[in-house]
Amino acid sequence: MNPIETLGLALGAGFSSGLNLYATVATLALLQRYGVIHLPSSLQVLSHPWLLGIAIALYLVEFLADKIPYFDTIWDAIHTFIRPPAAALLTYAAAGAAPPEWRWGAALLAGGVALTSHGTKASARAAVNTSPEPFSNWILSFGEDVLAVWLTWMATAHPLATTMIVVGLVAISAFLLYYLFRFARRALRQLFSSG
Repeated sequence: MNPIETLGLALGAGFSSGLNLYATVATLALLQRYGVIHLPSSLQVLSHPWLLGIAIALYLVEFLADKIPYFDTIWDAIHTFIRPPAAALLTYAAAGAAPPEWRWGAALLAGGVALTSHGTKASARAAVNTSPEPFSNWILSFGEDVLAVWLTWMATAHPLATTMIVVGLVAISAFLLYYLFRFARRALRQLFSSG
């Protein structure tokens, strides 16, 4: 992989893993299995039927967990310790032919991007859970799944475009996180001052 491909994969797979790790892995595996893309040799094992089956099964569990208000918050809290390290590991493995400094740099970048997208997802979902209707939660969940699959494909097919898209998504995430934390701080202040 050249540096642009490494950067595109690190950013794309990192951001999409932060949204939905299992959709990212299943997408990579399916694209490899059906010859749409050719993953680096260190990631070709993802298309093994057992690993593909596990990724799809976990995706289905996450698909359902994401649709249940408040349970999705618990699910996201647990996955804070799964998604960013897995994104870093995927990227480290994908950059196998790159020099060690590129591999480690890409892994750190992917983990940081995954943590950013995961933090934005978890915060937005927690804020949406305060709404009494379930539809906004479901719409967000479907949107996250679609974005994760599309961004994973983009990272493999168009790494330079993916780099630019993810830079924009990280900027939007930073903006949203700022306002979501302000919202949470105000809500907590009102809760404790009225009690």
